[in-house]
Amino acid sequence: MNYATFAAGCFWGVEALFQQLNGVISTSAGFTGGETINPSYEDVYTELTGHAEAVRVEFDPSLISYEELLEVFFDNHNPTSLNRQGEDIGTRYRSAVFFHTEEQESAALIAKGKLSSSGRFKKPIVTQVVPATTFYRAEEYHQSYLAKRGQSSCKIS
Repeated sequence: MNYATFAAGCFWGVEALFQQLNGVISTSAGFTGGETINPSYEDVYTELTGHAEAVRVEFDPSLISYEELLEVFFDNHNPTSLNRQGEDIGTRYRSAVFFHTEEQESAALIAKGKLSSSGRFKKPIVTQVVPATTFYRAEEYHQSYLAKRGQSSCKIS
């Protein structure tokens, strides 16, 4: 199994999106990309930790490729919106790919470049492509949040 980590706004909707994909084994909502060790949701909410709300995806590459995960990521949020997705505003809602390997970094940069040159967006793509750092799993009530409430999605763009 392999891991991918994405930040695309509120992690509830992002997690629900990836949970629907064949080849995704598990997902975890959490925080990454900041300085604070073992932050809580309340810590990240202050914008003082540097962390983004993110989703770690465990996937089977024989069933779904990293490139396919990137396509879903880029197709389901606004990668031109700096530190904002819909009504969610702040650095914790930034668009980011946290790569785990050099191959993931290369694939993410290629996907971002293709999207930039596609003409699909008038504004520049602001998605960060940065190394994965420690991923801190969010509190249990955040895990599969929408599924626990009988919802399959929420607006994440």
